Amino acid sequence: MQLHDVWFVLIAILWIGYFLLEGFDFGVGILTKLLARDRTERRVLINTIGPVWDGNEVWLITAGGATFAAFPEWYATLFSGFYLPLFIVLLCLIVRGVAFEYRAKRSGENWQRNWETAIFWTSLISAFLWGVIFGNIVRGVKIDQHLEYVGNVWDLLNPFAILGGLVTLTLFTFHGAVFTVLKTLGDIRKRARNLALVAGSLTAVLALSFLIWTQVDHGDGASLVALIVAVLALVAALVANQFGREGWAFAFSGVTVVAAVAMLFLTLFPNVMPSTLNADWSLTVTNASSSPYTLKIMTWCAAIATPIILIYQSWTYWVFRRRIGTQHIAPDAAH
Repeated sequence: MQLHDVWFVLIAILWIGYFLLEGFDFGVGILTKLLARDRTERRVLINTIGPVWDGNEVWLITAGGATFAAFPEWYATLFSGFYLPLFIVLLCLIVRGVAFEYRAKRSGENWQRNWETAIFWTSLISAFLWGVIFGNIVRGVKIDQHLEYVGNVWDLLNPFAILGGLVTLTLFTFHGAVFTVLKTLGDIRKRARNLALVAGSLTAVLALSFLIWTQVDHGDGASLVALIVAVLALVAALVANQFGREGWAFAFSGVTVVAAVAMLFLTLFPNVMPSTLNADWSLTVTNASSSPYTLKIMTWCAAIATPIILIYQSWTYWVFRRRIGTQHIAPDAAH
């Protein structure tokens, strides 16, 4: 395996890690409107992800930086051709981060309600757009002989990509609901379990349709295995949720995310952005990569830094592992 192949795998792992971790906090953000009945319960939900949401976004920054360094042609075509949806995602992430930090700065009802609304919409829009973006990457876009995107934003709103967006939206909502069951106490926990059943069932229908479509159009034996794992893990998560085994439910929902994203990258390789105009104009791990020397230096840096980051983030989750409920919210924090 050559270094450009290794870095394709590493970038896939970074995106898998991002969707695994950011997926459930997008889901929790969506649940602030779908599940919480009052401001105290919304505060409970926000507190479940308060210590970790910003660390989860580090995976996105790292994935983007690694793509820029390892596959500059991929980065250039992706970020220019997908400029508008990526800009909207970036704007949502900025507003979402500000909302988390600013919500509790004042006690006014309108102030807090507006920031909570911002958390909901920025989580929902981001969850949907990531599916649209990756749906188009897998499906292929209009790339010419100069390796440049020549389509327009409306080309990105095709049925396959929109279905992909609905899959990530429902999957992240389910993932967030299961996480909420794992992290909360009391009545909100019971309602989260019921909502997880609804979201998971809807996810199963949409995800099965999307993954089968992907397999038929682009898949091989390896991607078929990933599809089967994703489907079985989702079923197992639903069963574990119904039997009150929230730890197992969250683990299996995580496996669902990992297997589904892995399937997309397996169907993509050795391309990084297929061309729908001419297969010979597709961006591949070979024609889009940096020089071997650059990839070698990056590999050494990643080998040193990655274990440190993983240890630190694992420690953060361990420190903030306890459940919380409405009884843990101080009266002045709920108003």
